[in-house]
Amino acid sequence: MRIGMIGLGKMGGNMATRLTQGGHEVVGFDRGAVAPDKAKEMGILAAADLKGLVAQLAAPRVVWVMVPAGKPTQDTVDELAKLLSPGDLIIDGGNSRFTDDIARAEALKPMGVHYMDAGTSGGVWGLKLGYCLMTGGEQSDFEHVEPILKTLAPPNGYLHCGPVGSGHFVKMVHNGIEYAMMQSYAEGFEIMEASRYNLDLGKIANLWQQGSVVRSWLLELTAGALQANPTLEGMAAYVEDSGEGRWTVEESIQTAVPAPTIYAALMMRFRSRQDNSFGARMLSVMRNAFGGHAVKKG
Repeated sequence: MRIGMIGLGKMGGNMATRLTQGGHEVVGFDRGAVAPDKAKEMGILAAADLKGLVAQLAAPRVVWVMVPAGKPTQDTVDELAKLLSPGDLIIDGGNSRFTDDIARAEALKPMGVHYMDAGTSGGVWGLKLGYCLMTGGEQSDFEHVEPILKTLAPPNGYLHCGPVGSGHFVKMVHNGIEYAMMQSYAEGFEIMEASRYNLDLGKIANLWQQGSVVRSWLLELTAGALQANPTLEGMAAYVEDSGEGRWTVEESIQTAVPAPTIYAALMMRFRSRQDNSFGARMLSVMRNAFGGHAVKKG
């Protein structure tokens, strides 16, 4: 197939490369102009703008959007809507909120432009290992782009989850679970690091990969990181969140489904960004006030 790929960063660029390696033709566009040598290296046809990208695609066109969620994605979809024709398809493979997908699909309906969402997991390893793809949209659209999905994903690595929004909904929950898994590993390894034993955490992480019930790809990556930098020297205790963890917690509140572990993992990410937390100092002041406990000056 020939497909347009908008956004050629770490994810979009690798996805474009994997598609060309799989025999597809990719017309790529990025807000930062694509250098000719870079386009040649990736095996893609570069477009100077969205109009040029659309012009190089035959109807019914398929355009995959891999730009940051929120306004950048919305602006791109709005601009594409003016350029595409009835029967063309936009796929949002970024980290959009599922409710935004539903609204976009409804807005595109009067123009006859189709819309799919594709929750995409695999990170920088996706080029080599493939991407886990969670898609939402019409069954006919899914079947039309299945050759693309099959190339991007590892064996059994893509799924039509349901109507528009369902793919990003599943990816949202996936990331909420990811937050909790990462927090559990972080806590466990910190307990071992603080213990009376001089433990080799890298070797332990690798050991747990051999038949343990807690083995995972996250743990495999952790083992590699600890073996390369056992004390995590030079790393700041600052952890961002991309939004899906918050949305998972919000959805749990809306549906009255308890999710205390995911909630706590999200709160710990917020805490990691505080330097000399006011709340922690308040705890110290209160302990001193009622019990005369010592206060450490900072």
